[in-house]
Amino acid sequence: MNIPFLDSWRKRHGPERGAAPAGAADREPEGLAELLSECELLRTHAQSAGVALDDSPASLEALDQLQPRWRDDPELVPWLGNDAGLYLGTVVIRTVRDAGWWIRSDGQPVVRLASGREVDVVEAGQAWAADGAPELSQLYAELAEN
Repeated sequence: MNIPFLDSWRKRHGPERGAAPAGAADREPEGLAELLSECELLRTHAQSAGVALDDSPASLEALDQLQPRWRDDPELVPWLGNDAGLYLGTVVIRTVRDAGWWIRSDGQPVVRLASGREVDVVEAGQAWAADGAPELSQLYAELAEN
C-alpha cells in the first residue's frame, strides 16, 4: 500500500510509535481512508460467520446480529473493537456527505462530520465489542442524520 505521508512520518519518528500524525488526513485523505478501512480481524470474523462486509449500512446491521463469541477471549475484545470502530468510521465516511477522517493531536482517528462534530468511532467500536452497546447500526443512523 502506497501511503506517502505515513512512510515519511515513520522515517522521522520510527515505526514503534504507530500513530498517524495530526493533519495527516488533510495531506493524504485517500491513503488514510484506505489504511483505516482494512479492519482485517473484523472482516475475518465476519466472513467466518457468513457476513460480508461491503462498507454499507446494512453490513453494520449484520454485525450487530453476530453472536459475540469473541467475548470469551478478553485479549481479542479490544482488537476486534478497534476494528469495529474503524469499520463503522469507514461506512460513515463512504456514505455520509462531507464526513471524513481526522487525526486528533493524540493520534486517535475520529470521524469529523460536516457539522464539525467529531466522533470517536474506535471508542464506540470497543464498547460494542465488549458489551454490544451502542449498536453499530444505531450509531450510524444517528451520525447519518447530522
